[in-house]
Amino acid sequence: MRFDRVIVVDWSAANLPTSPTNRANAIWIGCHDAEGGIEWHHRTRAAAEAQIRTLIQTAQADGLRLLVGCDFAMGYPAGFATRLTGEPVAQAVWRWLAQAITDTPDNRNNRFEVASRINSTFLEGPGPFWSHPTGQHYPDLPYRRLGIDYVTLGLAPARVAETAVPRAKSPWMLFNPGSVGSQSLLGLPMIHRLSQLPGVAVWPFDHPTASIVIAEVYPSLLAGPVAILANAENLPADQAQVRLLARALFALSRHDRLTPLFDTPAEATEEGWILGAGQAPLLAEALAWA
Repeated sequence: MRFDRVIVVDWSAANLPTSPTNRANAIWIGCHDAEGGIEWHHRTRAAAEAQIRTLIQTAQADGLRLLVGCDFAMGYPAGFATRLTGEPVAQAVWRWLAQAITDTPDNRNNRFEVASRINSTFLEGPGPFWSHPTGQHYPDLPYRRLGIDYVTLGLAPARVAETAVPRAKSPWMLFNPGSVGSQSLLGLPMIHRLSQLPGVAVWPFDHPTASIVIAEVYPSLLAGPVAILANAENLPADQAQVRLLARALFALSRHDRLTPLFDTPAEATEEGWILGAGQAPLLAEALAWA
């Protein structure tokens, strides 16, 4: 389980291009290989996806194995894929969202409308998605989780991965601090497109032996070291996150210590999994090897 280069992407659900000067909310891409590390920032998802695609193509042209980590949920609690698409696989959800989501080059998107549309198909009660900006209204998207009965819906309030990483939020939550749901709705169409490229596998839905492996990551597994680095070098936290996680994953790869991070429970084949869940001490230890 060795990779020649590791890329970590801190995604964004911004509705407009992010500030050209305040990069705290930009999309950050961190890269680490035998030559060292570098980070780039992007104001729009379209620009970030274009660079990710270029980095994949460059690695393939150079004959390198590449690990790409993206910090949003790549699946939903068991049963959702079947309810939405009729197929019990995450890839069907990606394909469905790639057709339903509109995301323009300047970040304008319809994610809340799409979540409301999905919720409207659940006739047992309020659908699984919740939360939106104050002052906005969507007919089937509640502002709060209160009143959503996941047992009646036949779904869990979170994935098994979120129980393994308690700080991680459920993909059903679309807004407010720490939420990841909007990033997933806007990131999974990209995952669908990238998964169609030759030689690209998306773990854990595909076996991680391809030349290019995309995986879900959670940079906050390194929250302590990230805070120290951000304060010491006056960096945006997102930049510090992608720098350190890319560095840690590459160090584990170089020392043949990545394999434990790819162990998953059975639920992961439908729900997805966070690379490194339960392995935060090992990731922190690896920073000393880099």
